[in-house]
Amino acid sequence: MGRRPVGAALISSPRPAKRGEGKALSKLKPYLYVLPLVALLASVFGYPLVRIFEFSFKLVRGVDGPWIGLRNYQLILSQSLFWESVLHNIQLLLAIPAMVVISLLISILLYERVPGWKLYRIIVFVPFVLAIPIIAVIMKRMFQFSGPVNEVLRWLSLDFLALDWIGSSDVALWTVMILIIWRESALGIILFLARLLSLDESVIEAGKLDGANWGQRVWHIILPQMKGVIEFFAVVSVITMLASVFAYVFVMGGGRGGPGTATMVIELYIFNALIRISLPGIASAASVLLFGVSVLLIFPMFRARRRVREQEG
Repeated sequence: MGRRPVGAALISSPRPAKRGEGKALSKLKPYLYVLPLVALLASVFGYPLVRIFEFSFKLVRGVDGPWIGLRNYQLILSQSLFWESVLHNIQLLLAIPAMVVISLLISILLYERVPGWKLYRIIVFVPFVLAIPIIAVIMKRMFQFSGPVNEVLRWLSLDFLALDWIGSSDVALWTVMILIIWRESALGIILFLARLLSLDESVIEAGKLDGANWGQRVWHIILPQMKGVIEFFAVVSVITMLASVFAYVFVMGGGRGGPGTATMVIELYIFNALIRISLPGIASAASVLLFGVSVLLIFPMFRARRRVREQEG
């Protein structure tokens, strides 16, 4: 048998990969798996986003229009209605502490395994599963001046609390806030309960053996371990109050932010600019401003989520 040529041996034998190349490939591999999905999302959402930014600098009539620079932004920032909408969104932020406290209290009670806690866990999450327009329509009927809420208050001889919850500009936004708290707290309950069920119960049992009462165990043992998930829920709630309350105010406010402009928020302002007065440039500029604020809040959300993972680890 003849000897194998040296060149053939060199060609047939694979070149060993360097250690640095192997590490780089292993880091790149997860991104290659999600690349098709990222490309799909970029094609579906990327193009409309680019067009929104473009329209915000144009006087759009129909499908396009001339370039006008920052005039749309200047017009928006000079309108009192826009700033009133911003103020209403900021006012809705007052619901977040109530949502956190309610979610914490209910989740801790469920964690204590009160009788029927598994059934209660399902019940408290039902509002978050239901579509917002459905529960908004029901809530609107309940809070009418002659609705069930006021009838119960009158039956309890609390006539001074029987307000025009929907028709009064002084309390309409607060009524919307009640609906938001009731629905969005369900998400907080599930998040907090999931974190509680992952805690080391031996530490809590040690607190009981040391004589710590329920309040002391919650304050000194449970809450310190819940800090990350509380921050995460708070940031998510801020984004919700700024950019995800359109369905609430649209149904409760009769589609126009009423009574008057009492429930006008930024999303409804954008909707009216685009649909009712046909000014896509104004709507796009307001959308860009809202998008910028939302992006700034996404980074704290990711940081809070990373803290949750570190605590769970």
